[in-house]
Amino acid sequence: MLVRRAQAGDVKAFEDLVILYEEKVYTLSYYLAGNHADAEDLAQEVFVRAYTNLGSFRQEADLGTWLHRITVNLWLNIQRRRQKNFQLVSLDDPIRTNEGEITRTVAAGDPAGDPVEVLAGKELQELVQRALQNLPEDFRAVLVLREMEGYAYEEIAALMGCSLGTVKSRLSRARQVLKEKMKANAAFFTAADEKSVSTSK
Repeated sequence: MLVRRAQAGDVKAFEDLVILYEEKVYTLSYYLAGNHADAEDLAQEVFVRAYTNLGSFRQEADLGTWLHRITVNLWLNIQRRRQKNFQLVSLDDPIRTNEGEITRTVAAGDPAGDPVEVLAGKELQELVQRALQNLPEDFRAVLVLREMEGYAYEEIAALMGCSLGTVKSRLSRARQVLKEKMKANAAFFTAADEKSVSTSK
């Protein structure tokens, strides 16, 4: 099993785990961070933390869930320590071990498909991301875990280390605030588009 081999110090096994889970971790990182550059840095740091703490993973939960817990906690810590110029460690900087080095980077690609559909999807995604970035960190985290990642309330409570009632309360408030932010952003972009059209005539 890859996890056991990685825990035993097999660097290649850990690299294989990165390949298996990098897309899942990157997706969550993107929703939390709000842009590709920060999401890549966050995802890379998640795997650095995972590598150094793999011995504490007892396989009682899915590895993907464990990685998501690291992602959320790391992102929350980064937000809280941003004023102290907290910097991420990139996987581009190799981790030296007795058996070699790990220099894995997390890939991020644009979805393929019809250009019009891709453009529309990107515009909607941008609208959602703008609204998400204006949410308090704890609200954003529960909303992303529930709506984007599909976690159950109980799983979110375990991931974030809070009560079920707190999760439901934050989620309810986050949905309300997100809806208000998206309406405001949509109205702003519509007004800007109309102004652009009128001035071009």
